[in-house]
Amino acid sequence: MKSGASAASPTAKSFNFGSSRLLALAQQLRVYKPPLSSSFDEREELLAYKESTRKSITHVGFQESMAPVRFRPKKAAVLICLFEGDDGDLRVILTKRSSTLSTHSGEVSLPGGKAEEHDKDDGITATREAEEEIGLDPSLVDVVAFLEPFLSQHLLRVIPVVGILWDRKAFNPTPNPAEVEAVLDAPFEMFLKDENRRSEEFDWMGEKHLVHFFDYKTGDSDYVIWGLTARILIRAATVVYQRPPAFIEQKPNLKYSKMNQATRLYGWLKPLANLHESCENGRLLGHVPGQSVLLIIVTLLFVCSLFPSHSFSIFNCEH
Repeated sequence: MKSGASAASPTAKSFNFGSSRLLALAQQLRVYKPPLSSSFDEREELLAYKESTRKSITHVGFQESMAPVRFRPKKAAVLICLFEGDDGDLRVILTKRSSTLSTHSGEVSLPGGKAEEHDKDDGITATREAEEEIGLDPSLVDVVAFLEPFLSQHLLRVIPVVGILWDRKAFNPTPNPAEVEAVLDAPFEMFLKDENRRSEEFDWMGEKHLVHFFDYKTGDSDYVIWGLTARILIRAATVVYQRPPAFIEQKPNLKYSKMNQATRLYGWLKPLANLHESCENGRLLGHVPGQSVLLIIVTLLFVCSLFPSHSFSIFNCEH
């Protein structure tokens, strides 16, 4: 993930218009750097992991390249598109997802989606998806910052991309009906205020999560902004306004949670089926089925070393 707007991105252009407030905000965000500490990028943990993997696999004669790779969630990016409203307030563009979608149907979200192979960076992913979903021309958006990643319920690594829409009148929303039911905008500072907000505590993968719900009414429509979208907007507003929210946020500790253990275990067990099939077909170990069994045993032993006292407790539904 990049710490600032990419020079190669077509959205990182020089805009010669906009209020002094937006210009100051753009300058502030261009120098923003996400916190170095991340539950996804622990350098020491990764180095130790690679070393233990090398020793475990090469000890029995297998090449290091045959070892399963460490679990890494698929990447996605969302666009936090900010603009100045008629009253001079800072506003953010949101969408209401189509009711026909298989996941999060009818919910309020930020424009965005999964990264594609040809996307050069997260800014390209976010602006491309915004164009596909709501017809927002990437050339209208000045990408100024990238925030730290968030992990979605479906184990997507979501990168929030902050962009400034200098000329709101140049954007004529054209929602893609297959994905978006409505396009709306909300006051950005709302996500720091303890107004029209409620919260509920949920237990997910052994961790307590405080989920925030923001009730927002515009015209004749009522919307609820919650879950991952709310978490991202709270964080983004904290960065932009340079102050904490007026309520308790309660961030989960993903590094030591059962959810983190589960994703690491998943990353080891998922490749076993493919490895076993390859071994049985003689593509890896020269038609020696017994070695495929040995490979599985070695891998499972290593998994147990990762979780010495809780190796399989993550499968216990009672916890």
